Amino acid sequence: MSQTPCHVLFLEDEPTICEVLTEYMLISGYQVTPVSNGSDAIKLIDQENYDMAVLDIMVPGADGFQVLSHIRTVRPEMAVIMLTALDDEQTQVKAFNYYADDYVIKPVSPIILLKRMETILRRTSPSGTPKESVCSGLTFNEEAYCALWKGQRLPLTLSEYLLLQTLYQHPNRVFTREMLILNIFNEDYIGNDRIIDAHIKNLRKKLPIPCIKTVIGVGYQFDITAQP
Repeated sequence: MSQTPCHVLFLEDEPTICEVLTEYMLISGYQVTPVSNGSDAIKLIDQENYDMAVLDIMVPGADGFQVLSHIRTVRPEMAVIMLTALDDEQTQVKAFNYYADDYVIKPVSPIILLKRMETILRRTSPSGTPKESVCSGLTFNEEAYCALWKGQRLPLTLSEYLLLQTLYQHPNRVFTREMLILNIFNEDYIGNDRIIDAHIKNLRKKLPIPCIKTVIGVGYQFDITAQP
């Protein structure tokens, strides 16, 4: 059984930025509500439950700081990332004084923003792993960096283990090759992103079930319907 998708409120008034980043969030398995006006964002916060807000500061209506202040008053548990072109120290300090979880300066790579979102959610949620079992026969020993099938260790390389673990922990999410490279190699990898295809090919040979699904034109996803 899969997790409930993380619900994100995305406040951004620049149409192109909003469209591009919203699409990346959707592909990554997030449920996204885009809004371009801060006053409208406040109304939505009062009406709906969100796991995270990504807020621009300079928007029509209430600005991003007013929205952040409202969140901390009515939904203090919500994760908040400020996403803005304002890069001065005073504005950043103000954001953190209002208890923003992170401050990201535009322009930003969509992949990097997704990584920052994932990191914040991992830190603010009770557990960084699924609350329910995704695949009953598959388990992970994180201290030993090994995956087991029905108690038997699978002969995976470290890269294959990290790749499988990443997909397994986010069964609703479709990962691009670039996202998987960031999860496995961080920012240190220099080379062709098709290295992920080679790892996937080898990993599939070692798994007893066909649980890695190719999403054509996008990347890969853990298939929770796979059976031995």
